[in-house]
Amino acid sequence: MPRTVKKWKFDNVAELIAALGDISPERICLNPPPGTATKRDLLRKDVMGGKLYELVERTLVEKAMGAPESFLAIELIRFLSRYLDDHDIGFLYAPDVLIQILPGLVSGPDVCFVPWTLRPDKTVPTGPIGTLIPELVVEILSPSNMKKEIRRKLREYFRAGVLVVWVIQPKNSTAEIYTEPESKAILAESGILDGGDILSGFKLPLQKLFARLARPKKPTPPLG
Repeated sequence: MPRTVKKWKFDNVAELIAALGDISPERICLNPPPGTATKRDLLRKDVMGGKLYELVERTLVEKAMGAPESFLAIELIRFLSRYLDDHDIGFLYAPDVLIQILPGLVSGPDVCFVPWTLRPDKTVPTGPIGTLIPELVVEILSPSNMKKEIRRKLREYFRAGVLVVWVIQPKNSTAEIYTEPESKAILAESGILDGGDILSGFKLPLQKLFARLARPKKPTPPLG
């Protein structure tokens, strides 16, 4: 049965790339063609494994994540899990999660926290795509993430109802804390991630989070 294609708002590839945040064309999936992708296509790709995708603008977009970002996500989950062992206020999702943030938009935050207030029976839903909007979202930047892409994601998260977004920068061991798309606090390497009202009492020094991540070696200057 032929795929039904709805009218699309983009006339060319350049407009699509701009809307996605100036990402590399290599991250745009062509099967299915951009403008025709659905949640079913996203789940099919998920089952196939290999790469992680998000559904944006009816297009499957490869999630940018390498080994350092994966390691930091696990480290952060480890610290947050210890906190939640003592404060049973919600649950965490890892980087391979799929969450419908807005109609037609399925994202995969690197780490996120969902409070039990959204799930009073204190059970985690088993559907393949989550529908509960996290209160806290964490994005761990990869070299292939673009500034405009992150700004797009921030707008989407806060429009959906996310309260706080932590943007972690492995390159220089810093973080940015957002309470709205254009409002941020910058944490230097000596700063502390604070759970605020969402995770009351949670504090994690960035130096502790980055402690086991190797520093990039500086190039050796030429002799003479």
